[in-house]
Amino acid sequence: MSIADNITQLKNELDRINVTFVAVSKTKPVQDIQQAYDAGQRRFGENTVQELVDKQEQLPKDIEWHLLGHLQTNKVKYIAPFISLIQSADSLKLLQEIDKQAAKNKRIIDCLLQIYIADEETKYGLSFDEAIELLRSKEFADLRHVRIRGLMGIATNTDNERQIKEEFYELDTFFQGMKESFFKGKSDFDELSIGMSSDYKIAIEQGSTMVRLGSSVFGGRVVKHWKNN
Repeated sequence: MSIADNITQLKNELDRINVTFVAVSKTKPVQDIQQAYDAGQRRFGENTVQELVDKQEQLPKDIEWHLLGHLQTNKVKYIAPFISLIQSADSLKLLQEIDKQAAKNKRIIDCLLQIYIADEETKYGLSFDEAIELLRSKEFADLRHVRIRGLMGIATNTDNERQIKEEFYELDTFFQGMKESFFKGKSDFDELSIGMSSDYKIAIEQGSTMVRLGSSVFGGRVVKHWKNN
């Protein structure tokens, strides 16, 4: 199917269950992103700051850009003027720099705390304990230009669907606990970003409100079928 057909199918599937999706456009040419945009998609995610900035300059300005990859503090200033959501906030130091650059641009920047849930050393993210410590800190309370919208996690890259399901379940349980403990009464702590093209249906079963889809939109990788365990 074409990119436009994929967008239409995914919107039909996900809109009715109130799950949003980010089209992961890393490595994809501007022409492909424009096709997705013309089909009605407005949220796109990139992994690197350089690629994100280059594409933002060339594409329509009403696109909501999400930064999905690991973010270095010295790169925050390049995306602070326009970024819609930083999904990969994984340290207090980074949040402090985002706060600083957001203040310079007279805006509040939405972020997700990236939580480490995978059985892989190559993934980034806060542990459950580190996230709690961060949220309890005076330094976090002092931030005025950062808004934590929820959590993001990446499951282990495995064909073991039971393991993926357990990792997503644990993060959703933690998300619900965070909502009660630190964000009670705050309706804008509402995003759990879990699930990619290979496992998004499992993620939705486990409480995902936002999925990050690359090959499902742009092609390239066969989507793995899933089954209940």
